[in-house]
Amino acid sequence: MYGTERADIKPGMKVMVVRKQDQRTGALTEGVVQSLLTKSPHHPHGIKVRLENGVVGRVKEIIKD
Repeated sequence: MYGTERADIKPGMKVMVVRKQDQRTGALTEGVVQSLLTKSPHHPHGIKVRLENGVVGRVKEIIKD
């Protein structure tokens, strides 16, 4: 599932994000959502989140357990 809709993402979910410095390479970082930073209900590049380990990035994929 893609991370472009804010309603699909909740704190505690496991996601793959792309950090700002990794946008050129597309390298993904896995983590658990701590908080949502994007206020709009939709963002074409992914909802921006802060992970529990402090990493900030845009959600590219939601990992289903």
